[in-house]
Amino acid sequence: MNTLIAIIGLGVLCLLFEIFNLRKAIVPITVIGLIAILGLNISEFNTVGSYYNNMIVVSKFSSAFTSLFIVLTIFLIALSHNFYEKHQSKLSDFIAIKIFLLSGAVVMVSFGNLAMFFLGIEVLSISLYILAASSRLNIKSNEAGMKYFLMGSFASAIILFGICLIYGAMGTFDTTDIYDWSRSAELPIWFPIGIAMVTIGMLFKIAAVPFHFWAPDVYEGAPALTTATMSTLAKVVAMATLYKLLYGMNADISPEFQLLIVIISIASMTVGNIMALKQANVKRMLAFSGISHAGFMLMALLSLSSSASSLLYYSTAYSLAGIAAFSVILYACKNRENEDIVNFHGLGKTNPLLAAILTGALLSMAGIPIFSGFFAKLVLFDQTIRAGFLVVVIAAVINSIISVGYYFKLILAMYTKEPNETRTGTPILIYGVAVVAIVLNILLGLFPSLVLDLLG
Repeated sequence: MNTLIAIIGLGVLCLLFEIFNLRKAIVPITVIGLIAILGLNISEFNTVGSYYNNMIVVSKFSSAFTSLFIVLTIFLIALSHNFYEKHQSKLSDFIAIKIFLLSGAVVMVSFGNLAMFFLGIEVLSISLYILAASSRLNIKSNEAGMKYFLMGSFASAIILFGICLIYGAMGTFDTTDIYDWSRSAELPIWFPIGIAMVTIGMLFKIAAVPFHFWAPDVYEGAPALTTATMSTLAKVVAMATLYKLLYGMNADISPEFQLLIVIISIASMTVGNIMALKQANVKRMLAFSGISHAGFMLMALLSLSSSASSLLYYSTAYSLAGIAAFSVILYACKNRENEDIVNFHGLGKTNPLLAAILTGALLSMAGIPIFSGFFAKLVLFDQTIRAGFLVVVIAAVINSIISVGYYFKLILAMYTKEPNETRTGTPILIYGVAVVAIVLNILLGLFPSLVLDLLG
């Protein structure tokens, strides 16, 4: 709870800095503040409790995912310094929105009441709508913001309707009471229908097939840093929340529901990878890659009682690789009209370090050792086989092999093509974020127990 209050206070402080014309201090103070909040959250890791009549519930699950969200936000704020250098007058707005987005993310994994869950998802979603359309003079950004707003609002409406049906069946929004009463012999039909609607709405948020159509256009049209936010922070928040919802409300995963998850998981992996093979735009390629990774993460729902650690590990590995990749994309595509693959031609010769970091990030997403992406898939596969879903693992292995095709297309462009321009110096913050993210990714690959034992 203290973590959430501190995050909101930091967001307000960012806005005050603009009032007092202290723009140069916004990014460093915000990063220092987030590091302090991360320390506060870690210090309270073993503190379990509920606040405000169970509206907010702090647990190991919420604390672990909150730490991941704060780390990702630190990276995104650090990248903002160079990304928004031509929009200094709006810097405090962009930074504050990201901080408030983080507060929504924390609420989404800490709720003990469905009203708080919906409040958290709206805080996060509204922040993303604004960021997606934040490049006002760019028609693609306007289009991305409008599409994301329409589809996101539609998903929110489905979630809200589902919550209403759950309330109608149980007479309460409190997840503890819902968990206890869901064990009764006779449950109204509204309860499973409500659970299904909330699940469908969350599948929109994580861009799983067949609710993925908005993602490629929005990822391509939104500013690159917003795309980085959506593909890393927003995606793992939505996945963690869906897991917490189903586990926290004791949603009895029937064989029919499991079959549906299996179909959606395999479809997301397959459609995402096959469509990614055809893409020339790197952001659009990573959008389809994200749809594929959503399919991998959905495998955690097939063994709800024991997969919290593997979901946390996979989310960490995927999002760190995503941050490292987008750091390089921000550098390679700066002052360009698009993010086409031609912008990366010869990067291995003009900037070997960033090319190596992007290569490492892509190999991690493909599931190649020594990167944590490989071990994250290994842990997830092991649990899915134990749960009796070998067919999903076979599909996942095949899709991992397919993904190598489009990841290597970008890698080959960096190392086999001739540079199409002379590149200027690299901002130190982009180097810093990219290096730290990929080093953390490799460390977690070498020492997976650092994450896997947190929720053990």
